[in-house]
Amino acid sequence: MRLLIQRVNHASVSVDQKVIGSIEKGLLVFIGVGKDDTRQIADKYLKKLLGLRIFEDENGKTNLSLADVNGSLLMISQFTLYANCKKGNRPSFIDAGNPELGEELYHYMIQKAREQVSIVETGEFGADMKVELLNDGPFTIILDESIL
Repeated sequence: MRLLIQRVNHASVSVDQKVIGSIEKGLLVFIGVGKDDTRQIADKYLKKLLGLRIFEDENGKTNLSLADVNGSLLMISQFTLYANCKKGNRPSFIDAGNPELGEELYHYMIQKAREQVSIVETGEFGADMKVELLNDGPFTIILDESIL
């Protein structure tokens, strides 16, 4: 699994020119599912995501979590996080999970996140989406297998 996390002042996702998900202060999370991922792995990533202390406290130090700032989540599936560009110029996605696994784990993570976060917005799995955001910082983190 791979997560690309951006701390945002606001973010939205549209499909067919219609906004389907929108948040204010919080985290925009792109979720890539690998071919060997499981619900147990997804649980570990979600725990790490929700525990990240990447929001500034009153002293300007990144010391607060999403819950501490009453932030929101915008979760978007993105299999291209598994792009392998080692050979040639056309990326290979051989390590990405198949669409069925990707969709199942994407929806599982959303369901689990909604148990802990008051506002969780989403994209649409497999759709051509347009994402707009105002990155706060900018502050971007990649979580991958190195966290397990």
